[in-house]
Amino acid sequence: MRSRVEADLLAMTIGLALGWLAFSLIVFAYGEAPVSMAGQLWSGTWGTAYGAGQVLFKATPILFSGIAVQLALRVGLFNIGAEGQMAVASLAVASVGAHLGPTMPGFVALPLLLLVAASAGALWALGPALLRARLGAHEVISTIMTNRIADALISLLLGLGLAQKGTVRTPDVAPGARMRRLGDWVSSLQGSAANTSIFVALLALLMAAFLWPRTRAGREQLLVGQNPDACRAEGIPVARRLTQALVLSGAVAGLASSATVLGYKGYYEQGLGAGAGFTGLAVALLGRGRASGMVFAALLFGTLDQGGLALNATIPREAMQIVQAVVMLAVALSDERVRAWIIKVPALLSKEKVTA
Repeated sequence: MRSRVEADLLAMTIGLALGWLAFSLIVFAYGEAPVSMAGQLWSGTWGTAYGAGQVLFKATPILFSGIAVQLALRVGLFNIGAEGQMAVASLAVASVGAHLGPTMPGFVALPLLLLVAASAGALWALGPALLRARLGAHEVISTIMTNRIADALISLLLGLGLAQKGTVRTPDVAPGARMRRLGDWVSSLQGSAANTSIFVALLALLMAAFLWPRTRAGREQLLVGQNPDACRAEGIPVARRLTQALVLSGAVAGLASSATVLGYKGYYEQGLGAGAGFTGLAVALLGRGRASGMVFAALLFGTLDQGGLALNATIPREAMQIVQAVVMLAVALSDERVRAWIIKVPALLSKEKVTA
């Protein structure tokens, strides 16, 4: 039997190999050479300081999302709702930030808005968490539903007055609430959207990977993920740990708004940060729960996202989204937890029909 490390390396290799194959086929279809296009992709991303800064920016919300998904995976839950949690938190942060006074100092405004972001994401995850812990409703179904509800709710609230008249964006947040651009300190990164939210993401990753598992709640969540029935027999509050894990996952997903709203735009507009929540699932699976692996995965998808813009003159940007989707699908299917869930899908659907 292969060791876990060997299995993880095999899954990563398969995902990257299939991604390269998809990239090559798409490039061939447009009459270009894969090696030449790969060189252009590198030049438009890591080949320049600006490109590298853009990769770092695009990787930041993806990393937040990956951490969020991984926190839920530890207890055997699939948080497919990170997309909605990020969107709701972004609107909340932008709305509160726009009402802060222009003279409010950053050491007050930023912690306050980070707390708002985490609280909004956690609150949006609370419903699916309680449904899963109390009623046994599968979190995949409930979190997908909350994503759709989030889309509708955000459109409604923007239309009711949170957006500036005639637009789909909120007013600007207070100047003291903005995250600093990395270009303010590193001149070569000037012009890129990379900002200090990346340090918040790395801090969240360190806490999730090394500190939280050493707490009592963190240890019990790991045990619940391995065998919830045995944990119940030992008196571990399984329902509470499931709820805590999904709510904490939502809180971390909400913090992604620090990169997009506070670090990039300075306001929220409909669709800002879309896609990062779903990519986080691939980051968590490709990273295999390791901090270094998740950083690598986030940078990989950030590179592909920015690479789509670098190659857009020759190959449509959507082509790189296909490559990302292939990598995500390959990595997901190589994970035994995903395969186990897929096997359960027919039983879940039949159970829903009987209940209805």
